[in-house]
Amino acid sequence: MYASQGRSASLGLALASAFAFGGSGVAAKPLIEAGLDPLHVVWLRVAGAALVMLPVAWRHRDLVRSRPVLLLGFGLLAVAGVQAFYFAALSRIPVGVALLVEYLAPALVLGWVRFVQRRPVTRGAAVGVVLAVGGLTCVVEIWSGLSFDVVGLLLALGAACCQVGYFVLSDQGSGDRAEGAEPPHPIGVIAYGLLIGTVVLTVIARPWGMDWSVLGGSAGMDGTDVPAWLLLGWIVLMSTVIAYVTGVVSVRLLSPAVAGVVACLEAVIATVLAWVMLGEHLSAPQLIGGSMVLIGAFIAQSATPKTSSGPVASGPGEGQAAGSDGRRGAAEEELSADRATT
Repeated sequence: MYASQGRSASLGLALASAFAFGGSGVAAKPLIEAGLDPLHVVWLRVAGAALVMLPVAWRHRDLVRSRPVLLLGFGLLAVAGVQAFYFAALSRIPVGVALLVEYLAPALVLGWVRFVQRRPVTRGAAVGVVLAVGGLTCVVEIWSGLSFDVVGLLLALGAACCQVGYFVLSDQGSGDRAEGAEPPHPIGVIAYGLLIGTVVLTVIARPWGMDWSVLGGSAGMDGTDVPAWLLLGWIVLMSTVIAYVTGVVSVRLLSPAVAGVVACLEAVIATVLAWVMLGEHLSAPQLIGGSMVLIGAFIAQSATPKTSSGPVASGPGEGQAAGSDGRRGAAEEELSADRATT
């Protein structure tokens, strides 16, 4: 009975993480439409979360000496890069579409493994890639000549590429566990990633030029005015701090397969929330295509070789291990840090 209750609690944490990550775009888009630059919204999110996580960073300060490259990669790519591209995409295309394009990361990772590293991939992984790419053609309605903003789609693809860079970097140290080395503490990696991301984004976003008055006003959500500070609080506390922490805990308690399934719910949750709260409706072909992207992403991230010849990168699947939610294949399982999501 206690084991069953433990699994239920773990699944609940994973679902909570997916919900929190999925709500980030829905809360951020009204702030962008109210007058904040996408980069400023990203800076507020990352800087606010970094401030909350400062005690954690201090507790795991040994990571600065033992894993400097990993921390830099996480901060530059998984935090600053993914979120900057994702939020910039939100300013031009619907939330659900941006996140679905980001879920092409598993296909891109497998492409890197197969064509750059020249390592074999499984047949299941190839099927996942085909499904994901085919689904994307439906999401963007390619038969209509890309009815969505092409720049917005490229920005979302940039977020996926940043995830790929982080996966590849993480894979370089994936043999530590097999050699008996202590893996880095995932929450410590997240804390320093947020700090490094804040420094990078401060230089890029230049927040001293931000229109701070927007935060004292309200932002519209499909005709309803919501205090801007409340949306920012959700982005910082729920969609970043709580989302990452609950995601890390759930990934450690759930199997990678279960965590991967739950992770894919992030895109579903984001699409539903955007539909209900922002009025961003998707057509039937787009919904079908989105389902194909998620199924393909899950197949790609879960298709691993049966031999012990080395890990095959396998992409999102986020508590992020994420969005996200147990989501990043072998390297993400070690770090338990994804999501990011987003």
